[in-house]
Amino acid sequence: MPGLHDVTRGRLLYGGDYNPEQWPPHVWADDVRLMREAGVNLVTVGVFAWAALQPAPDRYTFDWLDTVLDLLHGGGISVALATPTASPPPWLGHRHPDTLPQGPDGIRRLYGSRNQYCPCAPAYRSAALEISDAVAARYARHPALRLWHIGNEYGTVCHCGHCAGRFRGWLRDRYGDLDGLNDAWGTAVWSQRYGDWAEVLPPRRVQYVINPLQDLDYQRFCDDMLLECFTAERDAVRAHNPAVPVTTNFMDLYRHTDGWRWAAAEDLVSLDTYPDPNDPAAAMRAAMSKDVVRSLGGGPWLLAEQSPGAASWRPVATPKRPGLNRLWSMQAVARGADGVLHFQWRASRQGAERFHGAMLPHAGPDSRVFREICALGRELAGLSGVAGTPVSADVAIVLDWDAWRAVELDHLPHAEFRYTDRLTDYYAPLWSDNVTCDFVPGTGALGGYRLVLVPNLYQVSARTAAHLASYVAGGGTLVVGPFSGVTDPSERVYTGGWPGPWQDLLGVRVEEHWPLDAPIAVTSSSLGDFTATMWAEWTEARGAETVAAVAGGTLDGRPAVLRKSFGAGTAWYVATIPAPDAMRRLLRRVCAEAGVAPVLPDLPPGVEAVRRGDLVFLLHHDTGEVEIRRAS
Repeated sequence: MPGLHDVTRGRLLYGGDYNPEQWPPHVWADDVRLMREAGVNLVTVGVFAWAALQPAPDRYTFDWLDTVLDLLHGGGISVALATPTASPPPWLGHRHPDTLPQGPDGIRRLYGSRNQYCPCAPAYRSAALEISDAVAARYARHPALRLWHIGNEYGTVCHCGHCAGRFRGWLRDRYGDLDGLNDAWGTAVWSQRYGDWAEVLPPRRVQYVINPLQDLDYQRFCDDMLLECFTAERDAVRAHNPAVPVTTNFMDLYRHTDGWRWAAAEDLVSLDTYPDPNDPAAAMRAAMSKDVVRSLGGGPWLLAEQSPGAASWRPVATPKRPGLNRLWSMQAVARGADGVLHFQWRASRQGAERFHGAMLPHAGPDSRVFREICALGRELAGLSGVAGTPVSADVAIVLDWDAWRAVELDHLPHAEFRYTDRLTDYYAPLWSDNVTCDFVPGTGALGGYRLVLVPNLYQVSARTAAHLASYVAGGGTLVVGPFSGVTDPSERVYTGGWPGPWQDLLGVRVEEHWPLDAPIAVTSSSLGDFTATMWAEWTEARGAETVAAVAGGTLDGRPAVLRKSFGAGTAWYVATIPAPDAMRRLLRRVCAEAGVAPVLPDLPPGVEAVRRGDLVFLLHHDTGEVEIRRAS
């Protein structure tokens, strides 16, 4: 199968989205000249060009794109060519209003922006395949083509009649008949039993709280429909040249598309990431997104979009300070990226993104941003030896999209309990200590990891529970966070205490969940006393050692952190959310016991260290100077 190596050809990729349809032809040659000056070797073309390529249902206009691709190829610049299906032209919505997405409130979203499509509408599916096939038929053998970019930032959700019909078919496949559906959804609650498939709807606006499994199943269904759209276009372009790799661009940590399933359908994985320069935790959050996308693909990946300056959609669109784009680009390379692209090449003069940053800003080539872009291009060209090399990690964090969706359903004990916050609770202190992490699915291969972290797995299957227990029994170290092992994948609550199928593994029985509206005190002789927030549990140790316990209040004396030997390994249960300093102390102890060491120890605060292949990248995220001495 083709992969990223077929695109890189032994070099790091560098460039960005190029939208020549926004500019008159006399600008294109200047673009190519400046791209060469900047060291650009790959641009993404055609993402939003549907109307320019097919201005009417029965008319194509490819001549302009012929010229652009020939110019790029003549300049030694390769192309990631997009199927332009993320932004249908007005004629499609005008002639086929049923292709426009409908919200849960029953209101249709009209054309005049982008992403205005229903993934289930036959007219949209047909038109999307037609334009994808036409683009591929014309350009699949063009010498500039190195990569297919399918769609853009998949995530559109619709609740219309087309979706209702497909949803019923999806449910029939999943549950067999209405008896199976009623049993799974627990429709005996609130008199919701269905007697005819025509009665079954997507989760639309209701009087009170929607059935939770109806909500969860619809999220799963919408993911499937978007993936169907992607794979249909993928297959259409592959048919014309199967040697060209295929990708689409993920959006950081995004709940609506299951990254494990999507990555398996691609030849390589790509990421769009826009950290906020005003966020003190931006570097950590960006590192986590990059580790996730590397893990999804199992190796080198492509940074498909970042802003060289401001992200215009932010309420406060502060540009990146001098040097920050270089720093975050190098972080991507350190964490496995074999390409650094931007949105976009030339700043748009019109439209919604006219104040979005660009490699070539409105100020032109005589600008700070363009000088930095050129310097970064030269620097990346000198790092070509890193392309294709791996990033090693001794720690894995379990990332499960179904559990994520389920733990954020309505009517759970704490409305502010957020899955990605729980991932961050565990990731952030390890990032600060320069311990590199991979991410894995709940049933992923764990043999190469000394430590596995489960920040939250509210919904857990018997298979996943057994898999993680087997890892511990074989000598691994496992840490499980709070509100885990509560329901099965059908959102049935485990009875008899929690964490459900893990009670024996973790040596604890949780009788009640105890969400908090104020911090509580926790005492520990080995970790030091600390405070905890948001969450606690009425716990009873059953074979586990109590490492920390609640001090005072209703839960006084209840275990908050527990440790148990299980087989040849060790399992921890953290029944609360310790303050960051306490979490760091806890994870340092766990890492030491598991034999996990930082890439480099004792670095100054704000210095990130990542090993990739034979290189160690040192990234300084503060603005002052630091001195790092090599150990003798």
